[in-house]
Amino acid sequence: MQSSLKKSLYLGLAALSFASVAAVSTTASAKSYATAGAYTTLTADATKRNVQATGTNALYTKPGTVKGAKVVASKATMATLASSKKSANYFRAYGVKTTNRGSVYYRVVTMDGKYRGYVYGGKSADAFAGGVKAAETTTKATTPVRTTGYYLKDTSKNTLWTAPRFTQYKASKVNLYGATKNDPFTVDSAVTKTQEGSLYYHVTDSKDSSISGWVFAGKGYDTTITDPAKQDLGGLSLNVASDAATNDNSVKVVYRDASNKQVATSTWVNSPKTGDAATKAGDTVNTAAVNAAGVTFANFVTNSLPSGYKVTTATTPNAAQYGNTVYVDVTAAASSKISFVVDKVNTDAGTVANGVKLGSTVAKSEISATLAETGIKALTGDKGTQIGETNLATIDSALSITKAEGTTNYYDAKGAAYHYTYALTTTTSSTGTPSSTFATDNRLANYGDTLKASVTATLVAGPASTNTSDSSWIA
Repeated sequence: MQSSLKKSLYLGLAALSFASVAAVSTTASAKSYATAGAYTTLTADATKRNVQATGTNALYTKPGTVKGAKVVASKATMATLASSKKSANYFRAYGVKTTNRGSVYYRVVTMDGKYRGYVYGGKSADAFAGGVKAAETTTKATTPVRTTGYYLKDTSKNTLWTAPRFTQYKASKVNLYGATKNDPFTVDSAVTKTQEGSLYYHVTDSKDSSISGWVFAGKGYDTTITDPAKQDLGGLSLNVASDAATNDNSVKVVYRDASNKQVATSTWVNSPKTGDAATKAGDTVNTAAVNAAGVTFANFVTNSLPSGYKVTTATTPNAAQYGNTVYVDVTAAASSKISFVVDKVNTDAGTVANGVKLGSTVAKSEISATLAETGIKALTGDKGTQIGETNLATIDSALSITKAEGTTNYYDAKGAAYHYTYALTTTTSSTGTPSSTFATDNRLANYGDTLKASVTATLVAGPASTNTSDSSWIA
């Protein structure tokens, strides 16, 4: 028994001694640092070295486990950069060091140059990992249907870039020396900035192919907009930019309401190349004179109406003089939209669960319709006034459904897919002529009200299409 006790004490002391040694070893290792190998410059294509912070590791002046490493951006800051929706917060990796413990640290810098340092990148220099991950700073977009006949809106402001700003490190402005506002540009590709979603076109000067680059393109070319002046193209235009306005070449237009309150202004500038050859203050504007966009003064007055207003007085172009102001009386207007409502359901093809119901409104994604320009114009009138039979008839005749294939799948009891098609509901007159119920449905509507277009929903066997509609006049 005594022997056993001695043995237990011996083992206990030995364990205590081992624990003491372990504690000393832990303290010693806490004071030890990794050492970093030689710095290596990354030579892969620069555009393939764009990375994004993951937020799991901080950014240091040296590899983080090396003695003397200081924090440049904390883990919290890197997490903020990781969730950022700004391209400026992407990183470009340009160098690498590997420690004696096998840890890889990449030398990186943000696209705006604000943060620069080393971040842990995993255990292999063959792929980005750890605190950074590979990033695609732009996403390919559809090249517009129209690719020629674009002009820089203002060469002093709407410049070109070697890459959309902050999508590549040190993306810079393109030298536009030699380019003029009259130079047409051609579009050959399009991208969106992955973070912001903004659209950019790559364009080339048709008169000098050495001038090319990326320019912000607003919403992009829209085939449904017939007036070039109403296209939202960012730094581009479908018209040559106007000359600077002076008393000798321009007329100011002031739009005012019934109380004589100014609601908007605009300036028409004569183009000496396509309008009056030589003008001076006090000269009467020639009715055939046009601005750089080829628009006469009379048409300019109509085209430049402030949103939500309509002209109440006729404007006489002959009365306009260069250097003077023309006042145009306007009144508040309201525009109606059209909602497609199911008033008949045809289910001869079968039975499905949770099908379309009578009186339900058809979503934009379910129906694709067109409205001729005459119909769109008839949707707007004096606020608070009745639309009237004549305008309703105009809208009715201009309205058509071009592809009424629904996008939602419905299923029968056996799991077979069905979808609905939609068509304007018609009635047959005593003479046997079919006609829409549109005018009748909306006979009491005022401008600003949502108009009802009755449709018949027909169940069809087979899966739904991918039809969509983004028409602004559909409610």
